[in-house]
Amino acid sequence: MTQANGLIGLDLDDAHPSGWRFAAAPPSSAFRADRSLRRVLDAEAAGFHFATFSDPLPVRGADEHGRLDAVQRAAYAAPLTRTIALVPEVETTASEPFHVSTQLASLDHLSYGRAGWLVAADGSPERRAAVGREPLDPEEAFAEGGDAVGAARRLWDTWEDGAEIRDVATGRYLDASRVHYAEFRGRAFSVKGPSIVPRPPQGQLPVLAPYGAVPAAEADVLLVTAPAWDLLLAEAAFVRDENPGQLVVAELDLVLDARGQSGAQRLTALDLTSTWRSPHTLFVGGAAELADCLAELLRVADGVRLHPAVIDLDLPELAQLVLPELRRRGLLAPTVADTSFRHRLGLRRPPSRYAGGPLAFYAAPAADSII
Repeated sequence: MTQANGLIGLDLDDAHPSGWRFAAAPPSSAFRADRSLRRVLDAEAAGFHFATFSDPLPVRGADEHGRLDAVQRAAYAAPLTRTIALVPEVETTASEPFHVSTQLASLDHLSYGRAGWLVAADGSPERRAAVGREPLDPEEAFAEGGDAVGAARRLWDTWEDGAEIRDVATGRYLDASRVHYAEFRGRAFSVKGPSIVPRPPQGQLPVLAPYGAVPAAEADVLLVTAPAWDLLLAEAAFVRDENPGQLVVAELDLVLDARGQSGAQRLTALDLTSTWRSPHTLFVGGAAELADCLAELLRVADGVRLHPAVIDLDLPELAQLVLPELRRRGLLAPTVADTSFRHRLGLRRPPSRYAGGPLAFYAAPAADSII
């Protein structure tokens, strides 16, 4: 694996719970796909390598608001973008693994290989009650999350490369001998397969997961967080040393100086109506200072995912001042059109684990295994 340094990602949803109050568009536009698309296109134009779409539970109370499903928003943007990778957050403990795998495989086809999966493994009573299930303790959520990722990976492999023929003249669509059962058995569920979606263009979508949320071996990118700057640097260095096979991306909240206000003034205004409870390190200040901090962070991590308090105010500052400065210093990987997310991360495209195996899902006649 080739190490891919200098990756910058952006979460496209306001990180502060009061962020929607300061957005450029009215709250009612949260359910309009074009609002999400505009943010994706702005992030792509700025040169971000990947964008994430969060999918939390609705916020209750004074700042109650909602948003469209993360996978749907990513799918809407997929055919209209060329360089940025699209990474929706999908819950593992409250979603059917088979449906998750097919949705994400479809997104990879739509984006021509620029999709990823941001894993969430939340066994909390609130999350589980929303889907009518009992809460899970942390160990159960950890195990079930790992099983969900493992099942999806096997389902993506059930169609070998070359299984699709698509021969209109003869009416043959696939080679059944190259489509296999997944036969996955987890602690709380089992999946037989095969997938109903052909193998994703990347073979395996890159899986991003918070460190400790699922077994590290199931993730391609480990997201690390800490409540303070020095702790974040130490945590990123530690996780990178402990997991040499995975990339490490640090999480950073931010409130930038913008529109004639300092970051501190903006944060005070945001905190008047809602308290910001986040596990991430918070940066408050100017673009030049943030560029220096990111340069320091990129020495111990392969990338950073930024969580702006208010996208509509912070993204222009990032696009016009921060990312250009990082490029000037030679710290950012280039953005190239029509490049897969795996390639951007320095990951090879793996063959199907079932290639040449005996578990074809359909025992075709010996004379012709093509249907």
